[in-house]
Amino acid sequence: MRVFTTLPQENLATVGQAAQAIEATGYTGVSTQENRHEPFLSLAVAGAATKRIELHTGVAIAFARSPMAVANVGWDLASSFGGSRVTLGIGSQVRAHNERRFSVPWSPPAPRIREYVQAVRAIWKAWKDGSKLNYEGKHYRFTLMTPNFVPEPYDGPLPRLGVAAVGPVMLKVAAEESDDVKLHSFCTRKYLEQNIMPIIDAGLATRGRSRESFEISGGGFVVTGKDDEAVARLFDWVRYRVAFYGSTPAYWPVFEVHGLGELGRKLNSMTRAGQWDQMAKEVSDDVVHLFAAVGRHDQIAKAITERFGGLVDSIGASANSAKPSDMPPDLLQDLANIPTVYRHLSS
Repeated sequence: MRVFTTLPQENLATVGQAAQAIEATGYTGVSTQENRHEPFLSLAVAGAATKRIELHTGVAIAFARSPMAVANVGWDLASSFGGSRVTLGIGSQVRAHNERRFSVPWSPPAPRIREYVQAVRAIWKAWKDGSKLNYEGKHYRFTLMTPNFVPEPYDGPLPRLGVAAVGPVMLKVAAEESDDVKLHSFCTRKYLEQNIMPIIDAGLATRGRSRESFEISGGGFVVTGKDDEAVARLFDWVRYRVAFYGSTPAYWPVFEVHGLGELGRKLNSMTRAGQWDQMAKEVSDDVVHLFAAVGRHDQIAKAITERFGGLVDSIGASANSAKPSDMPPDLLQDLANIPTVYRHLSS
């Protein structure tokens, strides 16, 4: 099992030291998010301070950036630190954030993400082999690339591209176009088995790509700590997250798999009534356990195996993106022994 944690994105001056500690402890890599902070800057600092850990955005908001800008930053990260270390995870976000937070036009996201990935790959191909840039789609068109704008060449693999996916259409695009599907944490093992894996398997078959070369990341929470008190605090934090996500109709298919549709509708009515501080009380311990692997550091390896084993290749060890994981080295070694299907280039 591959294990990622978070960086202190709020202060770039602290990123290098934090990344070095993460590498020394034995994590697979770091993953950044685009919530309060820009996701690529801290990866650049982390890459410069380390030798081995992988550098992932999990995720950057795609439509707020031109594919050309993402191609540039991915190329710079890969040429500086090695392409096998870099995965550019991108996501569509929802319409309101695109239109009102980023002030960019909205259109059906899955077809647009498909073109986005294709366009980034076309740009990289032109840079790599000197071919003419000629990508023309419905949403993106790239036909101009003069020598002055071609970055310096480098040896080694290109970065990997990951796509955040929740619904069936985006899952299909991720399997057919990307290297890594980044699943939402509001997910259960049963939903993974029954609803997600068939779409991923079909998409990979259509593409003629092996499952061993495709990574499945996330798909649930990890709730752990050095003692029961620490576990209990994170457990209650996840309880609220389950209530928050479960109040949104787009996530109800996950509840429905477990016969919990009525819970979703009740949570939704509570949001409309402004009862945000009461929602978590509606989520029982049993429901939280559906969404999370739970246990102290001396228990969590077994829980992760039962919750994610055989399906997921990578997990996020930080339940809260603002708080890095505190897993000790011996636990990370135990988790690394959990078999996964995906085989990374550096493995």
